[in-house]
Amino acid sequence: MEKTIKGAWIVHHSRKISADTSAPAEYSALDEAGKAAELLMRLGETNESNLKNIEVTAIAKAANLNPRTELPHFISLLKAKRLIDTSENEIQVLGVNTSNVLNHAADIFDEAQPEIHEVAAIALGELASSEPIALLDAKSYIGDNFKMGEIDVNDFLRRSSEIGFVDQEGDSTSNTLLFNGNLFKRDAVQKAARVLSALSSTEEQKLTEVNHTLKLTGCLYATSCEQILGSDLFEKLKAAGVLEVNTVSNEQGDHSFVTLPGAFHKFVNPLVDDTFDMAKALVSALTYGMQLRPSSQGRIISVDWILNALISGRTIGPATAIGADYRVLEQRRVIKLIPADKNMFRMKLLKKEIGQLALKVLTCGDANAEAINAPPSAPMTSYHGPEYAREKTRKNQTLPSRRHTHDILSALRGGRGI
Repeated sequence: MEKTIKGAWIVHHSRKISADTSAPAEYSALDEAGKAAELLMRLGETNESNLKNIEVTAIAKAANLNPRTELPHFISLLKAKRLIDTSENEIQVLGVNTSNVLNHAADIFDEAQPEIHEVAAIALGELASSEPIALLDAKSYIGDNFKMGEIDVNDFLRRSSEIGFVDQEGDSTSNTLLFNGNLFKRDAVQKAARVLSALSSTEEQKLTEVNHTLKLTGCLYATSCEQILGSDLFEKLKAAGVLEVNTVSNEQGDHSFVTLPGAFHKFVNPLVDDTFDMAKALVSALTYGMQLRPSSQGRIISVDWILNALISGRTIGPATAIGADYRVLEQRRVIKLIPADKNMFRMKLLKKEIGQLALKVLTCGDANAEAINAPPSAPMTSYHGPEYAREKTRKNQTLPSRRHTHDILSALRGGRGI
């Protein structure tokens, strides 16, 4: 397996682990390597940078790391890898991009001497991404390649599905499929196939209209999409993964934008969640600023002009809207906001690859053509990508695995087992 692919799975799995209360202890090497990579990606930018300690603490909090207990460990880990250097008041970070961060994640994972079920989790993720795999075949593969007994294999696959390492569809052992939900294919996932095959001719026509609009514009306001499809069909297509919904939130509530899965996946490895999620957030924020902001606050006239300027390294602004619409991207260190006079801000892009990805999506057609009617504008305070909606519907069970329980009790009893 290529190093970057392995690193991407580590980050992917680490995020799933964080959402399950017992998983960090079960998958400690995956948890550590993924969190270290996440922190490094947030600390770094395209060029070498220096950050004050107070900034580092804020970045750690934005990454959901405890600044007292977890941050010192990861700073020490990254320093030992010579990826950062520290002084009394600041840290220096080498220039980073997604590829080298993922390589470092793989190295950190390997050096942590992971347990066999952690290595198996990475292999399972890759296996279920080549094509959906029958649960019975997955059992044979894991048992044969990782020398697990039947009980341990069943336990491992149960936890893998619960934590979210793979998605699962089926109602019995004989017809259950494991698959990567980020790689939706019409003929690959039973649930999606049932939804699409059950569409009436009228519904198919509506979906064709939405797909055509999205291919032209790259991003469509969810309310407009729902008006075309109707609420029932819209919900079914979201659940099936045919349409992806990205939500930005502000004082006026949630504002959702729809994209096609392929609009991003065809430009990047679909495992690198952070890169394309932040590109989606940037697309949504720009669309928001273009359609909802009054001209007096800095309404965007041309998205491609803005992105080209940012990608070339220019600082744009000042404008009032810049200080309001990009806060989430500022927290993720995709952009840097620079205060100007009269409550206005300038903006600089720190991670060029995210701007380049957003530009590719938006310039596949005329992004300015989609008229959006929405609530009054207000500062964007959060962003949720499509994975957030999937996580909300997944049953988050937290029963630890049999092996994990055995290991803890065995250690507490001086190695005498249970």
